[in-house]
Amino acid sequence: MGKLAEIKTKEDSASVTDFLNAIPDETKRQDSFRVLKMMQKAMQEEPKMWGTSMIGFGNKIYKSPTSGREVAWFKMGFSPRKANLSLHLINLKQHAADLEKLGKHKTGEGCLYINKLSDVDLNILEEIINKTAKNEQ
Repeated sequence: MGKLAEIKTKEDSASVTDFLNAIPDETKRQDSFRVLKMMQKAMQEEPKMWGTSMIGFGNKIYKSPTSGREVAWFKMGFSPRKANLSLHLINLKQHAADLEKLGKHKTGEGCLYINKLSDVDLNILEEIINKTAKNEQ
């Protein structure tokens, strides 16, 4: 086992509810609570703040295949950013068929970006979250 790398974003004891209630945009705040409920139901775990703006479920050690560096991170999470909701879902490639039916979104390395939940099919989003949770159990 390699040495665990120290990263800036760590699990924190701050209140997830207080963080979400402080979001000024009403739509983003409501969307964030909906995503929170979906992830909490799928993961069967309590959410934790990670750093000042990320909400994560569970803990996992990830190892970089290139550097061998290991980091402690959450299994699934999200961040309500100014521009969009950033959902951190490992291995998005496994959801290619579902993503085609999801609606308006963008993807990055392990991230699904949604401007607002009304842009996507919530049943498909919940399915993606549930499948990700099953793979992380």
